[in-house]
Amino acid sequence: MNILEKKNIQLNQSFQTKEEAIRAAGQLLVNNGYADQSYVDSMLERESKVSTYMGNFIAIPHGTDESKELIKASGISVLQVPDGVNFGEAGEDKLVTVVFGIAGVGNEHLDILSQIAVYCSEIENVVRLADAKSEEEIIDLLGGIE
Repeated sequence: MNILEKKNIQLNQSFQTKEEAIRAAGQLLVNNGYADQSYVDSMLERESKVSTYMGNFIAIPHGTDESKELIKASGISVLQVPDGVNFGEAGEDKLVTVVFGIAGVGNEHLDILSQIAVYCSEIENVVRLADAKSEEEIIDLLGGIE
């Protein structure tokens, strides 16, 4: 199973809250066989403790350390949110246009997180992801992440 497949990507999504966005990112991981259903709850639990907003208009929600046994295979979901969704707390403005859901077996989530963070440290790369017109284009842009 590849870490990133077309079925893991959703373009032109719209969310009212970060919780909705996290649920959607997690549900893609569940639906495509990367994690058990309860992994989505652990992603929300992590967000309630520590924000997964990374700057540069991206967020990388993932489960808590205690949720490792809920992961079946390492995978990434990508949600493109053209109008953005706020990942800040009340009164904060932390706009996110690309949400990466991550499930990593063992410590693989650290490698995946690091690769996404490095790629997205260049704002031009985030703009390309946010403007991508197809799942294939996103896969091409993220081709180096494994």
